[in-house]
Amino acid sequence: MVMDINDIREYLPHRYPFLLVDRVTRLVEGETIVAYKNVSINEPFFNGHFPHHPIMPGVLVIEALAQACGILGFKTVDKRPADGYVYYLVGSDKVRFKRPVMPGDQLILEANVIRGKRGIWKFDCHATVNGEPACEAEITCAERKVA
Repeated sequence: MVMDINDIREYLPHRYPFLLVDRVTRLVEGETIVAYKNVSINEPFFNGHFPHHPIMPGVLVIEALAQACGILGFKTVDKRPADGYVYYLVGSDKVRFKRPVMPGDQLILEANVIRGKRGIWKFDCHATVNGEPACEAEITCAERKVA
């Protein structure tokens, strides 16, 4: 299953400048997602991180991975933010940054379900650039109904 930005916006409540998934290239409900973020010098965080050596903040790489996890979770249980649900990032374990992510990079986001139970999902996540590892983590998300 491939999702363009319009499809993604149906499954994530995030909007500019915090929507960090540009396209989903593969999704198997309940199992795996592969998506990407095109990293542009126009991203607002590059103004201060760092002006003369721009690097995508690691927390935003983790956030991009968590957003991909959110899409996979929503698609798996057939729910959307419009139905009154959100996925919260509630934990990240075994986080390792392997290389900096810079303007011009295409950040490939991969997540595989480790387990899901009663709205709590744990994912094995990897972010790469040109086949090189950029980040790895185990990410936990929680589905919540919001008013």
